Amino acid sequence: MQSILFLCHRLPWPPDKGDKIRSYRVLRRLAEHYRVYLGTFVDDPADWQYLAAVEALCAEVCVRPLKPWSARRRALASLVRGEPLTVGVYRDRVMRRWIERLLVKEKLELALCYSSGVAPFLMPHPQLRRVMDFVDVDSDKWRQYAQSHRGLKQIVYGREARRLAEFERTVATQFDASVFVSKAEAGFFCRDMPEPAGKVHGIPNGVDAVYWDPQRIYSNPYRQGERVVVFVGAMDYRANVHAAQWFARDVWPRILARRQDARFYIVGSKPTAAVRALGELAGITVTGRVEDVRPYLAHAHAVAAPLRIARGIQNKVLEALAMEKALLATPEAWEGIEDFEGRQGCISDSPEIMAAEALRWLDEAQSVRVPAARAMILSHFDWARNLDIYQSVLCDAQNGAAHIHAARVAGSRVGS
Repeated sequence: MQSILFLCHRLPWPPDKGDKIRSYRVLRRLAEHYRVYLGTFVDDPADWQYLAAVEALCAEVCVRPLKPWSARRRALASLVRGEPLTVGVYRDRVMRRWIERLLVKEKLELALCYSSGVAPFLMPHPQLRRVMDFVDVDSDKWRQYAQSHRGLKQIVYGREARRLAEFERTVATQFDASVFVSKAEAGFFCRDMPEPAGKVHGIPNGVDAVYWDPQRIYSNPYRQGERVVVFVGAMDYRANVHAAQWFARDVWPRILARRQDARFYIVGSKPTAAVRALGELAGITVTGRVEDVRPYLAHAHAVAAPLRIARGIQNKVLEALAMEKALLATPEAWEGIEDFEGRQGCISDSPEIMAAEALRWLDEAQSVRVPAARAMILSHFDWARNLDIYQSVLCDAQNGAAHIHAARVAGSRVGS
């Protein structure tokens, strides 16, 4: 069995948030075909309990704690050095030495990086066949953060956007292949960075259609008589916080003015103080972490994805569609997903349009299913098929191929 070095910015277990859903699936696929040497970080103390499950899949694991205070200190050091803050956060001497020892001991030829923050560990090793899974164009996310802030934060975020974009270009040029979460995201990257276009690929996530099954019976988590719009996500994530605030401030009052029995539920772990404050507003409930979000989706009249800062494909959108829900999405949340016949809801950044569409579904006596949404998910977002494409990228990179063979990954390549 061949070996692979897999560097991941966050322990790829459990699959409970966007980036970890993809890294979890990638790790499991790698373990089926390679001896996996995993280097990763833990930024949530609760994740240490999953280390044994990860180690069971790998030949060897190096796991480093990523404590907030040390991450900030390293980020500030990168600021002084003129580097992206993202690069500094993951600067770790123990990890670097483990990688150097491993390359000598195991004579590895292939390496996969997941997230640009860990790419510097492989920059000094051009003898490796290196694949970079950027997932999203993170530099543009920082640009969006800068646009939504003023003062010092705008300056710092703007600097990070520029520095990280330069670093992303360097990585994509030097590595043998780069991967993004959709063809649209790959195309966006190549628009600003045409040099490595022939080595850039869009490979979507998948959805576990057995888990996200609307046919199951779920107990209703809502109070009797409530007509619910729900937003699901990790509520300590900046983009989700921003989205919840926008919907609560600009959309929700228009809905509540028409329907006093309407409720907006914000469901997700670690709500920030700003999110918890939204729970003090009329008709809004902030749940915090729940054991299972599926009942909240299943019994909602509509699902909101009001993201204003976003890149790539939103797993929360795919999961809502798999659950046959009417979706209230902004264009940013819909990025990377092609429209389809039978979709219900709206794709709009207009508060008036989103509120009107929400009211249309809240007027229904009970939540309505949208079978066309699930049918689209089943046809386009299958994990097995998309991971086959992912593995082809790794194989061709290892073989020194500059391009993915068209017959094996038809439709996934960007550029030529």
